[in-house]
Amino acid sequence: MHDETKNNLSSDTKMDLKPTAHSHFWTETRSTIFIFIGIAIYSVGFSIFILPHHIVIGGMTGFATLIYYATGGVMPVAVTMYGANLLLLATGAKVLGRGFVLRTIFGATVLAVLIGSMEGYFTSHPPLIDSAAVSSVIGAVLCGFGIGIYYSHNGTCGGTDIIAAILTHFSDVSMGRVMMIVDASIVALSFLLPFDGDWEERLQVRTQTIIFGWIVIYVYSTLADRYLSAGKQTVQFIIISDKWEEISYRISHEAGRGVTMWEGKGYWTGEKRVMLMSLCRKPEIMHINSIIVSCDPKAYITITSVRTVFGNGFDAYRLPKHK
Repeated sequence: MHDETKNNLSSDTKMDLKPTAHSHFWTETRSTIFIFIGIAIYSVGFSIFILPHHIVIGGMTGFATLIYYATGGVMPVAVTMYGANLLLLATGAKVLGRGFVLRTIFGATVLAVLIGSMEGYFTSHPPLIDSAAVSSVIGAVLCGFGIGIYYSHNGTCGGTDIIAAILTHFSDVSMGRVMMIVDASIVALSFLLPFDGDWEERLQVRTQTIIFGWIVIYVYSTLADRYLSAGKQTVQFIIISDKWEEISYRISHEAGRGVTMWEGKGYWTGEKRVMLMSLCRKPEIMHINSIIVSCDPKAYITITSVRTVFGNGFDAYRLPKHK
């Protein structure tokens, strides 16, 4: 609609900001670093605060914990977890896709190495915190933040992620529901672990650890969801400025977000003005706001929350599968 935009902008502003091989390499490296940090935080929360209290949680980590205590510590958690992940990946490789498989192998390997380096020491010594309740909550918080960090950078450690991804490929059941059912079932199976006391004592002790396990799942799932949703919250900018050309160009090229333009007319003055609309994620607000203010400190800016945005650069709309 305004073709003169490019002609009015300076040559410095028109610099080519398309992603280069160097920037792509840095982006991938940065994501890998954060995935490693997230897995490390998860490993600390599980190995130091949850495992020593014989608390079974969800996922492949929980399944491996069951095997560990069922065999009297003969089968380390890291070994069982890694072997089961590789077996699941081999089973569903064609369905899961090459990218998911490679990310899972990386995540599962890092997780197995980190847990394997810690579990021997912390299971052979008294728990760092005597209270199982306090220790499990601390562990759950660390696990939740760890999951949120590596999920937000497209990382995965396998386990129930693989099972859920395979099942959702063949059915309409949601991935979250599959993971919830599998995780809750793994925790419940801890009731059958070897126990030296009678059935009444078993009922008292195991019921408590099962409740702790379910609490841990709830806490880390909630925290991970909050962490992930915080980065996915979408906001809408409405901008009115005489320098709309420069603002549009810089938002598109520096922030990587699209801009929609339309003409408006002031009721009192009758003056025609160009209005801009742009959508972005919540963490990008400060960047885009700084672009606008640097171009025109007197610009009118409104920022409103948008519940969901489907489309390029935002969330993908998934149609339900029909049988």
